[in-house]
Amino acid sequence: MQRRDLLQGAALLGAGASLTPLAAAGHASDSSARPGAPFKLPYAPHFGMFKNHAGGDFVDQLNFMADEGFTALEDNGMMRKSVEDQNRIAQNMQRLGMRMGVFVCNFGTAFGKKSFVSGKKEFEDNFKSDLMKAVETAKRVNAKWMTVVLGDRHPGMRQGFQDARAIEMLRRGAELLEPHDLVMVMEPLNFRDHAGMYLERSDHAYMLAKAADSPAVKILFDIYHQAISEGNLIPNIDLCWDEIGYFQIGDNPGRKEPTTGDVNYKNIFKHIHKRGWKGILGMEHGNAGGGKEGERAVIDAYREVDGF
Repeated sequence: MQRRDLLQGAALLGAGASLTPLAAAGHASDSSARPGAPFKLPYAPHFGMFKNHAGGDFVDQLNFMADEGFTALEDNGMMRKSVEDQNRIAQNMQRLGMRMGVFVCNFGTAFGKKSFVSGKKEFEDNFKSDLMKAVETAKRVNAKWMTVVLGDRHPGMRQGFQDARAIEMLRRGAELLEPHDLVMVMEPLNFRDHAGMYLERSDHAYMLAKAADSPAVKILFDIYHQAISEGNLIPNIDLCWDEIGYFQIGDNPGRKEPTTGDVNYKNIFKHIHKRGWKGILGMEHGNAGGGKEGERAVIDAYREVDGF
């Protein structure tokens, strides 16, 4: 063997030895930590969250989300989009292998009205009308869940009467959704941002879900809202587990991405994952920072808390 061959062989051996710890570390590390790898849990961004990277077009934004490892989307305003846009979004989500999260089905009767506790027929009729429109939207975009907000409480009525009327409304709505295998998820909203709402806490939502007694009525456990309203997050998630249909995310204070507030999302996500969660977790929050840097910080934050 010539000296040149010996030197080349030694150089390759040295290079291989120097790479061995890195390669071993790469083998041992979790694949979900790699840029673009699917996350362990199906976090669902919303349109506009990455517009500085992807632009304003729905399809371009979906492509960017998928390239970054996100496997779901949520869009509160889906029902307000045109049928053409809904179809286009659905077709491209199917192409990308992405699942559809929640959309809000009763914006018109959700806020500032005693829509679920008054017992007025007009509210029931409006609710049923909203649900039937939501069924058509859900079919177009391959959605299973729709958010329902139960309106304001009635300060002049005992709690039991309000609960009875809300349960009756939920049962009437469930009758419309059950044949389509769709689910309305009730969202408790915190008292600080939404003072006067009928539904604030997870235990109240749990009681309503049990009383409605339908697979079409479940809880939307918004971790941001419940961090404010009640805290004790992991124990309350466990207590509500069999009635939770959907999670939403936002750190507190600020309602921005995880790691920007005081909620220990790494432990919460680890717990949810350990329990075998198969549903979607909607990223219903803003970006703490602006521009591309702020968007990249959101993605990096989810890589951090998804690492467990």
